[in-house]
Amino acid sequence: MHIHHLTLRNYRNYDQLQLKFDDRINVIIGENAQGKTNLMESIYVLAFSKSYRTPKDKELIQWEQEYAKIEGSVFKRKRTFPLEIVISQKGKKAKLNHIEQRRLSDYIGALNVVMFAPEDLNLVKGSPQIRRRFIDMEIGQIQPMYIYHLGQYLKVLKQRNHLLKNLQRNRQTDRTMLHVLTEQLIEHAAVIIEKRFKFLDMLRKWAGPIHQGITRGIEQLEIRYNASIDVSEQDNREKIVNIYYQKFSEIEDREVERGSTLIGPHRDDLLFYVNDKDVQTYGSQGQQRTTALSLKLAEIELINNEVGEYPILLLDDVLSELDDFRQSHLLDTIQGKVQTFVSTTSVDGIKHDTLNKAEIFRVKNGIIES
Repeated sequence: MHIHHLTLRNYRNYDQLQLKFDDRINVIIGENAQGKTNLMESIYVLAFSKSYRTPKDKELIQWEQEYAKIEGSVFKRKRTFPLEIVISQKGKKAKLNHIEQRRLSDYIGALNVVMFAPEDLNLVKGSPQIRRRFIDMEIGQIQPMYIYHLGQYLKVLKQRNHLLKNLQRNRQTDRTMLHVLTEQLIEHAAVIIEKRFKFLDMLRKWAGPIHQGITRGIEQLEIRYNASIDVSEQDNREKIVNIYYQKFSEIEDREVERGSTLIGPHRDDLLFYVNDKDVQTYGSQGQQRTTALSLKLAEIELINNEVGEYPILLLDDVLSELDDFRQSHLLDTIQGKVQTFVSTTSVDGIKHDTLNKAEIFRVKNGIIES
C-alpha cells in the first residue's frame, strides 16, 4: 500500500501543492514552522478525515479561505483509487473513488496509516485519553463499524450527561428518559469493550516479541485492559451487557448526585507492565519509550496481518527523539516493506542506509522542492 500523488489546496500554510512520492521512503526536511508537520498531518487527515493535532476541522483551512482540500491517489490491493477530503465552514465531505461517503465508517480503512510523533512517546506516561485515542483509531482502521458504535456511544453519552446535570439541579425528576439512554449506552458500550478486548489480544501477539527483540530478550511486555466495570476478556457480549445493567443500577443515585456518567469505555484505560512492573509508575524513560516504540511497530504488523498489506508510516520529527539503537531498530524493521514519510530538521544525526535511498523534499514557507 502506498500513496502515488498528493494534492493540497488551501490547507494550513499550503496555497496549492502537488507531490509525487517514492514507494518506499520520503524525507521532508525543513526548519520548524515551515510546513513539515502540516504535510504529514494532511496524509493522516486523508486516512482518518480528522487531524491528530486539533479537534477543530476549521483550523485546517488556510486563513481567509472558504475551504481546504486534500486529494490522494492510493495503491492498495493491486489497484489505484482516489481519495478526497474537503473541509469547509459548513462541514466536511469524504469521497472514495469519487463517491461521497455519508458515513465515516464507510470511508475510514481505505487508507491505512500509522503515525509516530513525539507525543506518542507519552503513550505510556500520558493521560488515559491518549491511550483510548490510540486504541480507538487503530481498531477503526481494521474494523470500520467500530467507528460507528463509538460515534453513537459518544452521542448518547453527551445526551445522558446533559440529562444527569438536569436531574442534579432538580430541573427534572422523572428518570424514565435516563433509563432509556442507559439502555442505548450499554448497547454500544458492550460492542466497544468486546472489540477492544479482541484487538488487544491481537496486539499482544505482536508487541511482546517486538519488545523482547528491542531489549535483547531482557524485558517482557504485558498489556492489560483496565475497565471501569468488573469484566474480563473471557466475558461474551451478553455477559458484559448484564454487568453494565447491574452496575448502572447500583450507581444511579451517585451519578445523579455528580451529574455525570461514571462508568463506560470513556473511563477505561490501558496498563503496561515490563517484567511485572507498571511502566507508567516505575519504568525509566528508556523503558517507556521502548514500550511506545514496540506498540507502534506492533501496529504495523497487526494491520498487515488483518488487511493483507503494510500501512503507510508517518514519522513526524520522532527519529531525533530516539537514541541510535532505537532509531536503527525502527528503520531496520520498516526497510523495504513500508512506505514511510520522515519529517526532520536535518538528517545529519540519523545514520542509516535507508535514508540514503530516500526521496528528499525540502520545505520552506509552504513551498516544497524535491
